[in-house]
Amino acid sequence: MKPAPISIQLYSVREEAARDFPGTLKKIADIGYAGVEFAGFHGMKPAEVKKIVDKLGLKVSSSHMAMPTAENAKELVETAKTLGFTDIVTGLGPDDFATLEKTQASIATFKKAAAALKGTGFRLGVHNHWWEFDKKFDGKYPHDLLMAAVPELTAELDTYWIATGGADPAEVVKRVGNRAPLLHIKDGPCNKNEAMTAVGKGKVRWDLVLKAAVPTVEWLIVELDRCDTDMMEAVADSYRFLVKSGYGRGRK
Repeated sequence: MKPAPISIQLYSVREEAARDFPGTLKKIADIGYAGVEFAGFHGMKPAEVKKIVDKLGLKVSSSHMAMPTAENAKELVETAKTLGFTDIVTGLGPDDFATLEKTQASIATFKKAAAALKGTGFRLGVHNHWWEFDKKFDGKYPHDLLMAAVPELTAELDTYWIATGGADPAEVVKRVGNRAPLLHIKDGPCNKNEAMTAVGKGKVRWDLVLKAAVPTVEWLIVELDRCDTDMMEAVADSYRFLVKSGYGRGRK
């Protein structure tokens, strides 16, 4: 794949953002990130946030949002329009994929969500964790069953959680192909109970994972749920690793 623009899931810096959201966005821009992915707005309105990111030269790659329904779809779409992104990303918890029966119920939920966004011009994406890849039903991971059953769905593949669940992230990235416009990039020991590291300092084989990515990948999105080191330093180191390795590019 050619170098894709690098975004950051702002959940990574949620503690600093809760204290000073505009200041945190500036720090992200100063590091060189090309974009940001939201997971809430820390009490600000989307229009206010849009002014800040535009001033900083940041794009909005996507946002984690509530599961679309007939009742909330209009609000979700209006937020996406205001901020200028196409990908509305959501997900479900570990219990929702614990059994085949629960996986089938989750598939039904995503089918309704896709129907709620039909005709809006916005894409519905699923963000995975380890629990979609730590078991198989009839020889297939729950994530595979979901993607096969809901053809409108795109995938924001979290490559670290795929590896943590026990699957091969490079193989999954290759298999999902152009239905994965967004890749979540994190690193660490691939143990769900341990803290993560800056990208490039853990166990994930980025040479294999990103080699498997199709040229149509639109964003590499750094997300570190928790680190034992300073989080802002970790996201800066992650950005520098992706740029230096030739996997991604920033706005500078």
